[in-house]
Amino acid sequence: MEIGVPKETKDQEFRVGVSPSSVRALKEKGHTIFVESSAGIGAGFMDNDYVDAGAKIVPNPEQAWNRELVVKVKEPLVPEYKFLQKGQILFTYLHLAADRKLTEHLIDCGVSAIAYETVEQSGSNKLPLLAPMSIIAGRLSVQFGARFLEKQQGGRGVLLGGVPGVKQGKVTILGGGVVGTEAAKIAVGMGASVEIIDINVERLSYLETLFGSRVGLIYSNSSNIEAAVRETDLLIGAVLVPGKRAPILVSRELVQKMRPGSVIVDVAVDQGGCIETLHPTSHTKPIYLEEEVVHYGVPNMPGAVPWTATQALNNSTLPYILQLANSGMKALDRNPALAKGLNVSNFRLVHPAVGEVFPDLVS
Repeated sequence: MEIGVPKETKDQEFRVGVSPSSVRALKEKGHTIFVESSAGIGAGFMDNDYVDAGAKIVPNPEQAWNRELVVKVKEPLVPEYKFLQKGQILFTYLHLAADRKLTEHLIDCGVSAIAYETVEQSGSNKLPLLAPMSIIAGRLSVQFGARFLEKQQGGRGVLLGGVPGVKQGKVTILGGGVVGTEAAKIAVGMGASVEIIDINVERLSYLETLFGSRVGLIYSNSSNIEAAVRETDLLIGAVLVPGKRAPILVSRELVQKMRPGSVIVDVAVDQGGCIETLHPTSHTKPIYLEEEVVHYGVPNMPGAVPWTATQALNNSTLPYILQLANSGMKALDRNPALAKGLNVSNFRLVHPAVGEVFPDLVS
């Protein structure tokens, strides 16, 4: 099969869909890989690295897009819509619940769109292609949050770890899944006071075995959320409902009660976000001030560490890319986990969770 690897066009997105080592694995199975020139430079992979692995370098995006299978990292942006075509397989993060325009275009153009974030291992509720980026985003959320708490960055001027004689900063994490767990690990390591709020009692029990008394574990309800958010220095949104928009857990009214200069980092922003006052930002302009609170809403946070993130993503995606390259759409019949990743096919919206968000698009 011919496989295209375009250069990412999202603001300061330096990851690449296929690494040179993945190219080599695909080449060994007889596939031809077309990589857009400079697609991997931001992640530390030169064109020569791809050539040495067996890829063909093409000079423009059209020649990378015009293939049977296109592998990316982030969703196609509007200037890329013209490259999508009937019968093509697109394999990338899509997050359609937060993007009606893209959903409509994917339906109209007849592409088969498989989303990394909805590939789900049967019976386990695990999302194997979302997990590696969730780990990275969770860890980065505290790293970025600590940075923007600095006074020169617009924050309160709080050191999360505190110092002897001065109490440490408080980190509140909404959601105890992969993102929330990884955020807590970093926050605890920095010496912060940490609370995780989650609605799943079983998950809270698991987190107790992981963190013991180092992390406060709170059941999620309106009263508990309000009490925690009002006193926090860094609020991290880490809520995930696969395929759907994230629920709003923190209202504007509650944000108004936060301390001036506190920071919100919403990792759920690519699924619509769980903080009412937060909207997507970019690596170029990552924050804004609203209700005297610093808001950070970059939807492609792992793009800040592309060397690490590209390899972590490829470690998880390569087996699925190989299946699609070897068998095309028949791979979905053989692999139920991959089949759950299918969002759009044959001019139809087929993923049930996305269909609940856009019921009028379900034919």
